[in-house]
Amino acid sequence: MQAKWACVAVALLSLEAPAQDSLKDLDTPYVPTPQVVVDRMLHLAKLKAGETVIDLGSGDGRIMIEAATRYGARGFGVEIDPRLVKLSNDRAAKAGVADRVKFLQQDLFKTDFHEANVLTLYLLPDVNLALRPKILAELRPGARVVSHDYGMGDWRPDAQETVPAPDKKVGARKESQVFIWTVPAKVAGEWRLEVSSAAKHTRMVLKQKFQSVSGNVELTGQGDLPVKEGGLRGDELRLMLADAVEMVGRATGDTLAGTLRRSGRELASWTARRVP
Repeated sequence: MQAKWACVAVALLSLEAPAQDSLKDLDTPYVPTPQVVVDRMLHLAKLKAGETVIDLGSGDGRIMIEAATRYGARGFGVEIDPRLVKLSNDRAAKAGVADRVKFLQQDLFKTDFHEANVLTLYLLPDVNLALRPKILAELRPGARVVSHDYGMGDWRPDAQETVPAPDKKVGARKESQVFIWTVPAKVAGEWRLEVSSAAKHTRMVLKQKFQSVSGNVELTGQGDLPVKEGGLRGDELRLMLADAVEMVGRATGDTLAGTLRRSGRELASWTARRVP
């Protein structure tokens, strides 16, 4: 599978483009991300100084260089074409950010995503889908993924915007789509639940599809309650149960902790540990 997608990457992956006069001898056509789209992608990511960005299909390096110069971020871009890699590193040096930004010629499927706070990409839909398991497995809960023009299948974005882009080089409609996702914590499974107002522990069993959570929570005196609505935003968990009871908390590895509320009033604190 990786070899197949690596071949796709060589021909189609790098959609970022350098100025046309600097790469007249390139055989593969490149499509630049308009600057207004770059600006919007980084704005939606809520990028902070010191955070690490990885840009997949980095082309001429414009996203990484903008992330470093405007936001004080650091990181690297991944590009398959060696001439684009050299061009991007030269531009980073001229911009004075070569100590924080670098560009690598390598297969993005072999790239380690673990350290990224933000992952940016302008890839084709099938490549996005092929990368999705790796993204969910390697990025930490709360990391943001921002894509230009293409989604992630049935992983619903947290937000999607249409950005007017009059200088866009492809398509009859001079506009772009920008998508953003927050990587959710992994909470599916059985948990041993302790509530501060109860004398004994109970349990909850959670199911998860991306950021959506369902399942059942056993509360002392109330029985086994179904999760009417549940979701994750990074490591932040929210479960709505019957009778307007709400569980909010935070996931840290194999531990959950938070408060039990009704109509905004705190009833008790709770903790849960994953059952092996």
